[in-house]
Amino acid sequence: MSKRARRTESAGHAGAAQPTVTVCRGCCCGSAKVPGLDHAAQLRGLREALAGTAKIRVTDCLDACERANVVVVQPSAAGRKAGGRPVWLGLVNDEDATADITAWVEGGGPGLTEPPGILDLYAFRPSRRVQAELHE
Repeated sequence: MSKRARRTESAGHAGAAQPTVTVCRGCCCGSAKVPGLDHAAQLRGLREALAGTAKIRVTDCLDACERANVVVVQPSAAGRKAGGRPVWLGLVNDEDATADITAWVEGGGPGLTEPPGILDLYAFRPSRRVQAELHE
């Protein structure tokens, strides 16, 4: 298993009672390469807003640097049973996007609640290679 796959595997489990929000803070995400955003405040805000509602994880690099900042919302066990799958969101570079993610996760997240329509603009599908590493 690759180093990235081990990191990502530890970032969340399908059977989790709560949704898991994985925040990339590697190569490009969370860096000066994405100007105009207080990255520490974004992470702090997610942790504070979702305390008791979701697990917040930070990972080194999700290998989608062209879409920095990347956030992955993984469903809770109930969400997965209802058909929810991880949702990858890129270019999460403003407070409104972070607030929309927070509201969605507070409502149940993937499989349990439809995301705010605006999040469709942020959603993307990672490369097959990255997806394969996530499922090793």
